[in-house]
Amino acid sequence: MTVRVLITGGGTGTGADMARAFADAGHEVVITGRTKATLDAVSGGRIRAIPADVTNANSLKALFAAAGPCQIVIANAGAAESAPFGKITVDHWQRMIGSNLTGTFLTFQTALAQMQQGGRLIAIASIAGLRGAAYASAYAAAKHGVVGLVRSLALELAAKDITVNAICPGFLDTEMTARTIANIAEKTGRSEAEALASLNAMNPQGRLVAPSEVTAAALWLASDAAAAVNGQAIALDGGATA
Repeated sequence: MTVRVLITGGGTGTGADMARAFADAGHEVVITGRTKATLDAVSGGRIRAIPADVTNANSLKALFAAAGPCQIVIANAGAAESAPFGKITVDHWQRMIGSNLTGTFLTFQTALAQMQQGGRLIAIASIAGLRGAAYASAYAAAKHGVVGLVRSLALELAAKDITVNAICPGFLDTEMTARTIANIAEKTGRSEAEALASLNAMNPQGRLVAPSEVTAAALWLASDAAAAVNGQAIALDGGATA
């Protein structure tokens, strides 16, 4: 059955990969983000772009009003910054909480106002939401919050036949990780190849996670086959959190 899917952070990386896959599966897809140019590069065919800011409640209300009722909503938008704990500023902390946690909260709350029975809410979290992350405590705190939100909301909505789940990947082969690699190289003096090797070493499989692997998990969670899967935080990390 064709339904409308809304994906935040849909203009780049994993969000764009998910948008194309859901469109290829025959669904109508709405992508959103703050940068119109990146959204426009993905939109076309079954994919429609509507710019919005997930940290702004009024912006999200306007987004869903323009998109129309959505039965699958994927909170993918987020940001990552690193710093030693003693050097984290209040602005840094608020950016991480705002982009990753508040954005997910507002996306889900606004989505539920128009979602019908049988809907799916999916958060793209991180393995940092399942374990600690040195030099990324603000980011990890936000992602732990996302996992807690998912587990709590799943219980609240179970009787309404709306499932809520999180996908928690390790470092992804995306633009965001490329920026992380450049940042590590700049701050440590290591080459980018050495920085990449250090990230690969965090995965027992010795590699970055492909966006397509997150997409496959999202497609499954959105399917009838996953109707009983609720309140889960699914790790895609090669076994790092086993």
